[in-house]
Amino acid sequence: MPTRRAFVATIVAAVVAPNAGAQQAKPTMSGPMDEATYRPVSRPPKAGATASMSNDARDALEHRIHCQCGCTLDVYTCRTTDFTCPVSPQMHRDVMTLVAGGYTADEILATFRDTYGDKVLMAPPRQGFNWAGYIAPFVAVGTGTLVLAALLKHWHRAEAPVAAPTVDATSDELKRLEEAVRRDD
Repeated sequence: MPTRRAFVATIVAAVVAPNAGAQQAKPTMSGPMDEATYRPVSRPPKAGATASMSNDARDALEHRIHCQCGCTLDVYTCRTTDFTCPVSPQMHRDVMTLVAGGYTADEILATFRDTYGDKVLMAPPRQGFNWAGYIAPFVAVGTGTLVLAALLKHWHRAEAPVAAPTVDATSDELKRLEEAVRRDD
């Protein structure tokens, strides 16, 4: 992960010499940004098509599509925060073209999945083995709660005071014992 100083230096270099920064590949967690990771996503427009959603709905849709530049951001965030990314603007144009072609959000996501596979989605689809990723956190929290409750119950029993032993004595023996204790005071 880059340090704060390296981040500031990158910003300053981009502001002072914006063309120089565009020529260098930006290192990311997955490696350098590569425009070759972009693949065009298109379908012919529907007959008599009008825009299928508003700009806000389109932006919300772009939050569900993972940018393929190698970063961990969605298309909307990548194109609005990382101005050196060569991939997110092209993916944004594809989304805009499909919206103008009359396609719904689900149809657009399916088109992107056909081109890139499930890796293009910010969250895996809720089907098959992917359900494990959605259910596992709840199972882990529930199991942890049960284990903690069992441990607390066990620890509570271990710390319980030991009951005083009972004595089998006659009333005469008990009176003598009380007198002996009084004399010791």
